[in-house]
Amino acid sequence: MGFSAAWLGLREPADLAARDPSLLEAAGACVPEGGLVLDLGCGTGSTARAFASIGFSDLRWRFFDNDPALLAEAARNIPQAEMALGNLVDIDVLPLEGVSLVTASALLDLMPQCWVEALADKLWQAGIPFYAALNYDGRMGWTPELPLDGAVTKYFNRHQRTDKGIGIALGPKAGAEAALALRSRGFNVTFADSPWRLGAAQATLHAELLGGIGSAAAEAGLNDAAEWALARCAAVEKSEGMIGHTDLLAIVPARASA
Repeated sequence: MGFSAAWLGLREPADLAARDPSLLEAAGACVPEGGLVLDLGCGTGSTARAFASIGFSDLRWRFFDNDPALLAEAARNIPQAEMALGNLVDIDVLPLEGVSLVTASALLDLMPQCWVEALADKLWQAGIPFYAALNYDGRMGWTPELPLDGAVTKYFNRHQRTDKGIGIALGPKAGAEAALALRSRGFNVTFADSPWRLGAAQATLHAELLGGIGSAAAEAGLNDAAEWALARCAAVEKSEGMIGHTDLLAIVPARASA
């Protein structure tokens, strides 16, 4: 499980445009002055840049990732942040000391149910709110339509539910399952749509994505997936795509004083 800095850079503008602004604002407001944010699977630091883009430029960050190359890139981009190299699989090693908010972007759909449950337990015990953005939700669509669009979505979603190296991934169920796990512990959870909208201005990203979708659908058993991807890529500058995502914010409710 891992991504290149080039891919993360290519998708960052679409991610920023897709994030629900009200949840991003509310998540930033969870952090008191001088508070520390832990970003799980930080990549090159795009989540920190998203917060800075709406005025939260003074947040302190602790970046956590299992890829030293991505952490090195994040350190170049945001040198004042703390860097923590570690294995996301082990919830017990997450560096939560002094943390006011935990964030994760485009991560939960890669993780298994047991990991999400363990994270929910850990955050509830620590009393830390959680902002998880850009969780793939299983919806894809294109204009103009092609006959195989529905089948490609079905087989791609099947591929998303395979083992990414740490257990069967939640894939399209990630946002809903995470919200259920967090609510069952006692968090107040707010949910919002955050779809990618891909047009001519995002043609390079769209073409790269189409290749990946076609490959995944083919691996899941759809024989004509490669031909579908080629046809879509050939018309990418004249088509529009929607890739569904959701954002969630889980906040610990105020407890009445004794």
